[in-house]
Amino acid sequence: MMSMSPDQTKNFVRKLNSALGDKGVVTEAAERAPFETDWRKISAETAVAVALPATAEEVSAVVTLCREEGVKIVPQGGNTGLVAGGVPVAGVPQLVLNLRRMSKIRDFDAVGETITVEAGVTLQAVQEAASARGKMFPVSLGAEGTAQIGGVISTNAGGIQVLAYGNIRAQVLGLEVVLADGRVWNGLRALRKDNTGFDLKQLFIGAEGCLGVVTAAVLRLQPAVKERATALVGVASLEAALDCFAALRAQAGAGLTMCEFMSRAAMELAVKHSPGARLPCDAPAYLLVELSAHAADERVEDKLLAALEAVLQDGRAVDALIAQSDRERLDFLKLREAIPEGELIEGGAVKHDIAVPIARIPETVRMIEALVAEQYGDCRLNVFGHVGDGNLHVNVQPPSGQTLADLVDRKAALTASVEGIAVAQGGSFSAEHGIGQVRIPGMAAHKQDLELEMMRAVKGALDAEGIFNPGKMLPGVARERK
Repeated sequence: MMSMSPDQTKNFVRKLNSALGDKGVVTEAAERAPFETDWRKISAETAVAVALPATAEEVSAVVTLCREEGVKIVPQGGNTGLVAGGVPVAGVPQLVLNLRRMSKIRDFDAVGETITVEAGVTLQAVQEAASARGKMFPVSLGAEGTAQIGGVISTNAGGIQVLAYGNIRAQVLGLEVVLADGRVWNGLRALRKDNTGFDLKQLFIGAEGCLGVVTAAVLRLQPAVKERATALVGVASLEAALDCFAALRAQAGAGLTMCEFMSRAAMELAVKHSPGARLPCDAPAYLLVELSAHAADERVEDKLLAALEAVLQDGRAVDALIAQSDRERLDFLKLREAIPEGELIEGGAVKHDIAVPIARIPETVRMIEALVAEQYGDCRLNVFGHVGDGNLHVNVQPPSGQTLADLVDRKAALTASVEGIAVAQGGSFSAEHGIGQVRIPGMAAHKQDLELEMMRAVKGALDAEGIFNPGKMLPGVARERK
């Protein structure tokens, strides 16, 4: 069944309305459009409808109905992903299943330091709920006001504090998931230790909705931060940036909670699109660093000053500006977060989300710089990211005055080259953004055949009919199975 007739569509929507009520179904084209288009506006395919369930039982009813009617399901959170993983693909009837109405905080355990939330709760809402009770949820990223926990889990999102706390996988203790046959698996266990067979929740973290629909989660919290010290540091080179990282880590150990790298081009882009902002100093590149303490007597500012003094004296750092208030700290963070928005405003970029061993970052970037200069010399290279964990965003903007459309004929070759450099350096072609539709060629090119075989086996075991998120993650998995 490659398409639905008007009568079939009408019958399907009628059954959907019966299961979810008027508030739970979106059918008008103008109202569907935001759910059908990804954040980067690189994919916009039509869905049969958008379902907005309010409970796990309603999700189960939707999954059961879709199986009966031959409609595939695209699970969707806040739709903030960068690889078009939460929107429909062409060629098969699909329903967008958005969980924004599932927005309850079900439980908070101050002693056990856990919070149980539904999948539609935003990342920012989790952070605020934890803070209000003297705790912290450490996952932080630019889209946190919109990104929903279900999507954050399904993409195994990272962010700016992975260095100290790990990505979302490290924060998940338990899950509730609706399976392809409509059954609801209740794995909402708030246990640090449970050695009773396969850790099934791990199958769904980072699976991009291809194996099941995450409807709730038990998340690990941290004690609130009592002290922090933040600085924007001008550095002489990538090598100097790594030296600064090493000096800070030697001073603070696990207290180094952030180490973000921005090339000069990235910082200039952020400043250009941040009203009132200016470059903090004249430097070839910049680090945004932060030391944090969960106890009030750890003197993190002294540690920051000691580390910065050493790298400033020998020239590895050009200058440093230490935040003197929470507002100034937030201004630093806003500059970092303004880079992707600035790129979008200026026509977009061919984006790459690579990771390499930390020591190989300079060599990797030099190789990419040489590639762009030799083969794409009219393009602009924009490099920034999480240098403390080896994850860099290597984005190639079109020449000034042009748009991303002007790079369409060169995009595939450029991406294959950048990803090939990262993999050859012992790295990954996708560090935190996932696969979605955009990175499938990378999966085909760089994943071992045995790895793909095992992934397809898991997909076949949990979703034999291929109902969940067709056309995503796995190359060679048919979108339509009969």
